[in-house]
Amino acid sequence: MASRDLTGILLVGGASRRFGSPKALARFNGTTFAEHGWGILGEACDERLAFGKAADELPLPFACCDDGSTVRAPLAGIVAGLRAARNEICVFLPVDVPFATAELVRMLGDACTEGAVSQTGPLPAAFARSALPVFEERLSAGELSLRDAIADLDTVTVEVDPAQLVNVNSPAELVPL
Repeated sequence: MASRDLTGILLVGGASRRFGSPKALARFNGTTFAEHGWGILGEACDERLAFGKAADELPLPFACCDDGSTVRAPLAGIVAGLRAARNEICVFLPVDVPFATAELVRMLGDACTEGAVSQTGPLPAAFARSALPVFEERLSAGELSLRDAIADLDTVTVEVDPAQLVNVNSPAELVPL
């Protein structure tokens, strides 16, 4: 566990347009992306939640809450996660980073005051619940760029192993892994 109480939030609401099928269900190293991310959050956090779109009806082995938005953007999951979390600091893990580790989650959570991102940002990241008004305002205005929203926060950059940040956008990218 991290040195403070963390809520880990798995973001599974992406459209997966380039991937061609739900990334959450993609299999890698004997497990789905969603199961891997859920397990990582379980190792590092004392609370974990998943947010996506209920209409997707993904057959996940854990509950996935609807993010309550019609848009498909990480910002919708972040707003929903910050609203639902019981801890002040939340670490957001997109489902499509199969090399993320519990250590990465803990590093982001421990570094966060208002926001913490990796050197490649914007996700994975940690945000304090106090940042919720900034994200809510952006979402309600239809300004969905997470990078732009983060610019409005007091955010620190955490240098992490770039291999943990690999984002998979197509099935072909899994072959050499």
